[in-house]
Amino acid sequence: MSKTCTAVYVYGVVQGVGFRYTTQSQARRLALTGFARNLDDGSVEVVACGEAEQVEKLLEWLKHGGPRGARIDRVLSEPRSVSDYDGFQIRY
Repeated sequence: MSKTCTAVYVYGVVQGVGFRYTTQSQARRLALTGFARNLDDGSVEVVACGEAEQVEKLLEWLKHGGPRGARIDRVLSEPRSVSDYDGFQIRY
């Protein structure tokens, strides 16, 4: 199995709606590591690392609306070098 990391930038109504916490729960369910954090422009950055198939599942979940209460207008992603994160964290 191949490991991969992807950075995802999610735009829309994604702050103040439990987005990071729900994303963390989804990522942990998929056995991914990385983090989610709010950015100053109102978007959320998600970095997910793990088995390529599982990272793709999280990306698809985000593209198809993500957590309840969020309104996702745009999702951009780019590859990142593989890193060893300690679980999936919420960064402030």
